[in-house]
Amino acid sequence: MLVVASPLLLVLTIAARLDGGQAMFRQERVGKGGERFRIHKFRTMREADGVRRPGSAGPAVTSDTDARITRLGRVLRATKLDELPQLLDVLAGDMSLVGPRPEVPKYVECWPPEARERILSVRPGITDPASIAYRRESAELALAADPESHYLDVVLPRKVEMYLAYVESRSFAGDLRILTQTVRAVLTG
Repeated sequence: MLVVASPLLLVLTIAARLDGGQAMFRQERVGKGGERFRIHKFRTMREADGVRRPGSAGPAVTSDTDARITRLGRVLRATKLDELPQLLDVLAGDMSLVGPRPEVPKYVECWPPEARERILSVRPGITDPASIAYRRESAELALAADPESHYLDVVLPRKVEMYLAYVESRSFAGDLRILTQTVRAVLTG
């Protein structure tokens, strides 16, 4: 998949550089067994110095109305093309194509301990049922008075339930179904 996607990755890398700043964004996430790794994404936001760094100012969740999102970033987020560099994380063995989405450490700490152990027993993925269900998460967060509180109180508990359901029922056929649903969701907007 990485070889097939490489021409698109090159074009998007150039476009992101022309949009100002670094093309890639890396952020610490929690993977299988609680191991931390740095996820790859195309940069979609601007910071004062043009680079979004882990731990920099601003919430870890982003709504559609976030002023930090660049023009190109809006397109990349809407099409989910900002996630394409995660194929590098799959190649490195930190992620798989399908599995619970990797979270930032501060949100993993909010998971109930038993759920955390079960969710982190598998490799995180680029897509999963929660990714499909919350494809428009940033639009939902934009409607909330406090996006981060809404994420913590409403969205995250639902995602944890979906992650647990995935871990309990995962199979090769199920993963193929999720990949197909993901492609369909991305193509139909």
